[in-house]
Amino acid sequence: MTTPTVPLTLERMRADVARVLDCAPGDIGDDDNLIDLDLDSMRMLGLVLAWSNTGLPVEFAQLAEYSTLRGWWNVVQQLQAGARA
Repeated sequence: MTTPTVPLTLERMRADVARVLDCAPGDIGDDDNLIDLDLDSMRMLGLVLAWSNTGLPVEFAQLAEYSTLRGWWNVVQQLQAGARA
């Protein structure tokens, strides 16, 4: 497994989600339901592709299990820990 070239941070994830939703990062709380904020599967797929370009082996299905930024961040932390091991 390769180490991510640029570690993905919660702040970057929040900023990226805010960009696709056309809102301020501060408008997205860790426990807000992203679907309720109008995040659809196509935008989510774009985020997954962008984040996988950092070298993180994240897949759409892994994040689709969760509807909050906190849930996504937990997945990312586990993936990043596994990549370092």
